[in-house]
Amino acid sequence: MTEFTEIEINKWMNEAIKEAEKAKAIDEVPIGAVVVKDNKIIGRGYNQRETSQRATTHAEMIAIEEANITLGNWRLEDCHLFVTLEPCVMCSGAAVLSRLKSVYYGPEDPKGGAAKTLMHVLEDDRLNHQCEVYSGIMEEECRSLLTTFFKDLRERKKLEKRKNKDSLSE
Repeated sequence: MTEFTEIEINKWMNEAIKEAEKAKAIDEVPIGAVVVKDNKIIGRGYNQRETSQRATTHAEMIAIEEANITLGNWRLEDCHLFVTLEPCVMCSGAAVLSRLKSVYYGPEDPKGGAAKTLMHVLEDDRLNHQCEVYSGIMEEECRSLLTTFFKDLRERKKLEKRKNKDSLSE
């Protein structure tokens, strides 16, 4: 059972959504994350792969790294990660290796989720640490950010293709 109330969980997930909106504002896939310890945010992150051209700049990785810096420690014991989409294998691995206590996320990721969907990295008892996992947090709000982003992206690409086709026929 989670140590947070539903109000607190929603509060922290809303902070992760604010991070996701920062990603969306720079045309990144809108995924955001925060790390919480003692009812304070100690790390924030949002997707920056396109901007940085680095595969590891996922929201979770950035939030975990910032939390490490804040605490001056690679161990994030008694810390909690809130993220707007089920973490991938890299981010799930980072959560385990940093010894996060728990991970809360919005919708599942059918193509890359490694918390519960494709793999169960966070709860795998063969590893030296396991995280508590809570899924479906503010699922519709988080999913809406992603679906709207990809719908708009497809529309922009369609318009761009049409413009290019029109300019070639002139």
